[in-house]
Amino acid sequence: MQNKSFFLTFSSLKDLLAKIYLTLFFSGLSPKAPGTIGTLVAIPFAYFIASFSHTTLFLLALLVSALGIKIIDHYEKEGLKHDSKEIVIDELAGVWVSIAMVGNTTFGIILSFIFFRIFDIWKPSIIGKVDKTIKGGLGVMGDDLLAGFFAGLLGLIIIGLLENFT
Repeated sequence: MQNKSFFLTFSSLKDLLAKIYLTLFFSGLSPKAPGTIGTLVAIPFAYFIASFSHTTLFLLALLVSALGIKIIDHYEKEGLKHDSKEIVIDELAGVWVSIAMVGNTTFGIILSFIFFRIFDIWKPSIIGKVDKTIKGGLGVMGDDLLAGFFAGLLGLIIIGLLENFT
């Protein structure tokens, strides 16, 4: 099976919409650090949604992930390379999980961004295992959801320590 890029041509409106979704408004096509750019694009949306409800943000992260899994599975069956760098919808889901946990304060968002990117790039422990062993859309989305969870957990620990010592 060849590794083709589905992000350069659009055969239908459905295909175009899927590409806009997976690349998060084409931010994943950035030549430098597409994952970081995608994460930065996701943050204003998270801030807005979390200003109404952190629970809604978390549930939307799961909904975005479920849809992402389905679309990614379809594209991988058609020859798209697994976990193509252009796909950044997983970064959106991961950082949304972290922000839903930590909060949408400036400090919470900064912690979420930094810790999420560290866990997403470094892929320690179970995050790396999911990244390497689970194929398809679940693998693409799963490692970022875990990175978001651990980023949120670490962010909560840091905030808790600061609250106790200040």
